Amino acid sequence: MMDEIAVELSVTAASGIEAVTKRELKHLGFDPGGAVYGRIPVQASLGDIARLNLHLRTADRVFLTIAEFSCQSFDELFDGVYAAEWERFLPADAALPVEAQTIKSKLYAHAAIASVAKKAVLQKMTDRKKAVVFPETGAVFRLRIALIEDVATVLLDTTGAGLHKRGYRTMVGEAPIAENLAAAMLLLSDWTRERALIDPFAGSGTLPVEAAMMASDTAPGLFRSFAFEGFGWLSDAYRRQKEQALDGIDRSCKARIQGFDINPKAISLAVRHAEAAGVRHLIHFGTQDMREVSSRYRGGTVVTNPPYGERLLKEPELQTLYRDFGKMMRRLDDWSLFVITPYPRFERYFGKKADKTRKLYNAQLECRYYCYYKKGD
Repeated sequence: MMDEIAVELSVTAASGIEAVTKRELKHLGFDPGGAVYGRIPVQASLGDIARLNLHLRTADRVFLTIAEFSCQSFDELFDGVYAAEWERFLPADAALPVEAQTIKSKLYAHAAIASVAKKAVLQKMTDRKKAVVFPETGAVFRLRIALIEDVATVLLDTTGAGLHKRGYRTMVGEAPIAENLAAAMLLLSDWTRERALIDPFAGSGTLPVEAAMMASDTAPGLFRSFAFEGFGWLSDAYRRQKEQALDGIDRSCKARIQGFDINPKAISLAVRHAEAAGVRHLIHFGTQDMREVSSRYRGGTVVTNPPYGERLLKEPELQTLYRDFGKMMRRLDDWSLFVITPYPRFERYFGKKADKTRKLYNAQLECRYYCYYKKGD
């Protein structure tokens, strides 16, 4: 069977969360290699493309590695791309958009690299299929040529829209956080499905929804489509993997997840997203000012993405908000806290230095993830 063919996959992850993605891969039974510029190599089978796209929570994309070779000239680029077994993967009508990525390499002109690579693919297809014209009217096979330190890696994007696009979030509120970053924040915290969780700045609900999907073992890719669905050679593997993912949902899950926001429109949107993800029954949403948030549970976890930046709050308002947030957390003195913000003086106004911080990126914005562990941890 074609889906049992051994291949190398490349899983990409944002800066700062590669280690989390590697842990996910190990949990799924793989032995990932070291991350190189955000790309993690994985020895797998062709059918694992469907499994990884369905189940990875923190990754950006899953690529099929087509070829890898040394490359310092356009001749070497053409020959290396031409040598790949394109006829195994591409139909005669494949649409072939090509993009280039270069880091510390002699070839750096992205448009020229993409053009030469595409010519090599089309020439190989012409020579093998004895066709003169390729209409590019069929399924999209998006290629990436990554030139890193004069080594070219030819990658086929199996994902399509990035994996952060789960499919449940049809509308977003102000300053939304990406779904895969929210998942990484949860996995980097001390929260487990047995612990109570609060997001006092829930917005459109991404963090509570991601937590509920984790608690119920709901695969994050169940509500979307993928580029590989148009390839033709993964249909059976995808059907099996999707059936297994649906069967794997813990429908008896009892979670203690709460999301609050001062904006009733945001909470209404959060409820819609939770319903779309099938986890509405696992989350209590409420319209409430952060200053009034409390809990009857002991020893829980707060994971949150509070407002920041001129678009949402002016500097004095932000300082007051963070001071009041610190007061609220002092009432939950047996809870831990994990908070992301790019605001450099967060600890000063919050009133306490974090036990640990790490650099994360929300889109292209550099942030700090502040970790406050509960007493005794």
